Amino acid sequence: MSENKPLILICNDDGITAPGILATVEVMKTFGEVVVVAPDSPQSAMGHAISINKPLRLVKNEQFGPDILSYQCSGTPADCVKMAVDKVLHRKPDLLVSGINHGSNASINVIYSGTMSAAMEGAIEGITAVGFSLTDFSWDADFSASKVYMHKIVAQILEHGLAEGTLLSVNIPNVTKSEIKGIKICRQARAKWEEDFVQRKDPHGKDYYWMTGKFVNLDKGEDTDEWALANNYVSVVPVQFDLTAHHAIQNLNTWEF
Repeated sequence: MSENKPLILICNDDGITAPGILATVEVMKTFGEVVVVAPDSPQSAMGHAISINKPLRLVKNEQFGPDILSYQCSGTPADCVKMAVDKVLHRKPDLLVSGINHGSNASINVIYSGTMSAAMEGAIEGITAVGFSLTDFSWDADFSASKVYMHKIVAQILEHGLAEGTLLSVNIPNVTKSEIKGIKICRQARAKWEEDFVQRKDPHGKDYYWMTGKFVNLDKGEDTDEWALANNYVSVVPVQFDLTAHHAIQNLNTWEF
């Protein structure tokens, strides 16, 4: 691996054959040396799960061409980053890029997202990290506008770096390049999923449940990622893995235990 240009690790949660990760590779090749370690099958909504009760397999993959070192991993997105750091790379990468995800990871979705958990695992390892998502779940999504904005944002990350302990969550609206109004630095919208577990019968007459539901945005602010996306802006949210509610510490210290 060359020491003269940035080393960029790429991961995702849609799996190594997803069109979104191919788009990411195409953009990242213009910045530096690319290594891919991604799940061998879709791992969406896995959150920050890691594999502790089963073996992991790491197999070379040549789908990105002879110039790209690429592996498929049988584990979760977080597993992929751990394996890349411990078994594949010979120095800490300059950047970890996760995605481009097929579907939104705005608002509360950042908690459930395998895409963002891969990026977060990188940040935990001290790697500058960013996750990209396009608000289009279809396999044949058009990533042309996403690639343009990925290039803009990564260029700035490589130039300026990120604050210690933080990473970026980038979501791109599902519109054409000409319809995107620009980039907004946002906060995460306060929202949630309202689940509905539909009860059904299997062929043996036993009950099972299929989760459905709807996304409910509880936040009317115009500085959120959901507002930005609804108004055709690319949203950029700084995220941290320290989940301490620092504002609550003073009050808790008044309790009499």
